[in-house]
Order: sequence, then C-alpha cells, then structure tokens
Amino acid sequence: MSETTNNLAVSLFSEILVVDQLARASVARVLPKGMELSHFSVLNQLGHAGMERTPAQLAKTFHLTRGAMTNTVNKLERAGWVHIRPDWDDARRKMVSISPAGQAARDAALAAIAPVIAEVVDKVGADKVRIALPVLRELRLKLSELE
Repeated sequence: MSETTNNLAVSLFSEILVVDQLARASVARVLPKGMELSHFSVLNQLGHAGMERTPAQLAKTFHLTRGAMTNTVNKLERAGWVHIRPDWDDARRKMVSISPAGQAARDAALAAIAPVIAEVVDKVGADKVRIALPVLRELRLKLSELE
C-alpha cells in the first residue's frame, strides 16, 4: 500500500472512531433511567429480530464474548426486560426473548434517541447521509469478512 493510501485509511478510521464515541455519548445521555447503551442494543436486536436468540448468537452479533453477553442478558433479566428459558432441545443452552416491559423500554429509548439522531442528520444534510450510507455499509461488510 502506498503512503497516501495509508494516510487516507488512518484518517478515515480516526474519524469513524471519534464519530462512534460522540454518537454513543449523545445516545447514552438520553436513554431511559437505568438503561445502558449495551442494554438498548440487545433489546433493539431482540425486538427487531422478533425471535428468541441464544446468548452465544447475541454475542456473535455484537462481536463480544459469551461471558460479556451473559452478563448483559442477566442484567436485562433482573430489570424485567427479557425472559430467559432453557432450550428444550439442549438443556445446556438458554433462549432469550424480549419481554413486554423490554419492548416498552426499547420503544421509549427509540423515542428518546430518534430526535438526537434526526437533528444530526438535519445538520449534516439528508443527501450527504444517503451518500455516506453505502460506503459505511461496504466498510462494515469488508471488516466483518476479516473476522
């Protein structure tokens, strides 16, 4: 790779990392009391998927260890936001689903987050965001191939 390409890559990923930090901080500030960003992420995934998932499947989705995901899922269960049951086919596994309270918490979080994100999109411009999305998706896909 040329030095120009290396510099471009470093600049790109520096911007992505800073945007990630700022976006997470902005979203975390408006989440409902007691909800962490990791909680919202799991609730959003379960709510969007509309089906049960194992902690291992969730860990893979979020590129986390099973232990880290089990910790998050246990916190969500204590909050009443997910149901955990044994897998009837394999008693060693557990199945996780979003509870009605979890769905309500997810919906409240989305209602709080949406205006924050929409304001940023308005300031940047919807046309610019539409142009950036395919590039970001392609970067995500290429990075996921490296794993």
